[in-house]
Amino acid sequence: MNDIKLNLGCGEKRFPGYLNVDKFGTPDLKHDLESFPWPWEANSVSEIALIHVLEHLGKETEVYFGIFKEMYRVCKHGSKIQIIVPHFRHQFFYDDPTHVRVVTPLSLKLFSKKLNQKWVKEGKSNSTLGLYLNIDFELKKTLVKPSQDWFRLHPEQNVDLKLLQQESSIYNNLIEQYDMTLEVIKDN
Repeated sequence: MNDIKLNLGCGEKRFPGYLNVDKFGTPDLKHDLESFPWPWEANSVSEIALIHVLEHLGKETEVYFGIFKEMYRVCKHGSKIQIIVPHFRHQFFYDDPTHVRVVTPLSLKLFSKKLNQKWVKEGKSNSTLGLYLNIDFELKKTLVKPSQDWFRLHPEQNVDLKLLQQESSIYNNLIEQYDMTLEVIKDN
């Protein structure tokens, strides 16, 4: 099989046209995403959806890295990975005891070889995980979803993203979630 689309950690939310995978319930395929290797061939996947899943995985750092190494292995060059996670300063994140991992745009940028090389050249102290793990993902899109608390404070429809980011670094519960898209970069 080639050009597979995976909905990983699907729970009961099945996506048409995707192979819906979860450890629990009745998915198309039962598989523990923290168990390696994953059951797909290298370069066979064109798209991955991880919708409110990644924050539940990889409590141990090496397991978290293993998830990224497996995504890299199974994906083709140019594959898209959609990651939606609760914002780490929102009660949706910290009220759920099964949330074991904070996932942010900067934490995903650590897997970019291009940024890693730039940081090394500039003498920055950022972790160069793309180089260390020999994987390469580019963060292509980041959307933030303001919470209802934000709209109570700022009822206008047009969200001032700069103000939202500034205030969310001071106050909890202003950003509900991140919606991020990674692109897999492989040398041909």
